Amino acid sequence: MPESRHRRRRGRSVQRGAGGAAALSMTRPRRRKTNIWYLIASIVIAALVIGGIAFADIIVNVLPRDATVGSAFEYVEGVGVKQELMPVGPSGLNEHVPDGQTVEYNTVPPTSGDHWDMQARCGFYEAGLPDERIVHNLEHGIIVVSYNLATMSEVEELRNAIESIPLSLSWGLTRYYDKLPEGTIAAATWGVLDTMEGVNRDRLATFFETYAGNLGPEHIPCAAAISPMNR
Repeated sequence: MPESRHRRRRGRSVQRGAGGAAALSMTRPRRRKTNIWYLIASIVIAALVIGGIAFADIIVNVLPRDATVGSAFEYVEGVGVKQELMPVGPSGLNEHVPDGQTVEYNTVPPTSGDHWDMQARCGFYEAGLPDERIVHNLEHGIIVVSYNLATMSEVEELRNAIESIPLSLSWGLTRYYDKLPEGTIAAATWGVLDTMEGVNRDRLATFFETYAGNLGPEHIPCAAAISPMNR
């Protein structure tokens, strides 16, 4: 008996429904896969963000906090007194000499000349440092403050004055120095010297703000040195 049109239509509708359900079931796994990829991408992005924050934190805490320099790249009249630079070697620089070897300098304290191979780290040295050591620092653009003060209260006043100068973190070294007359402080950079009686905060700050990191054949902040062997 011939199949009626009604039955054929119902069959087609069933087939269409089955095909639609099959198509729907085939698309669902794809959606789940897409969601998985979104999840993986989100995890990767989060890891990169966290890693970037951690790296930034390392940069902030390891690298020098203040690596800026002073305002002048040559001697400024009225900020210290210009000194004659000592003769240099064939390389155009002052020479490294063996540790322990004495060097005669043309100023007290020195502002240029031959020096030991190892420089000192920035800081405050109440026990002092040899001239031959700190001249290496001067070569790198460091400000070296030498002092011979009579009382510990004056020494603490000087320490507080130096610590209040932001540039001293990267470019400052302070040491006791018995070759100065008692009560005297001398701020030195490459080829410039400023000698004063007692602690003069404004004068010391001006010296740093003018010359820190600028004078000398090389410019290497103390805070950037991982070890004293920064040549």
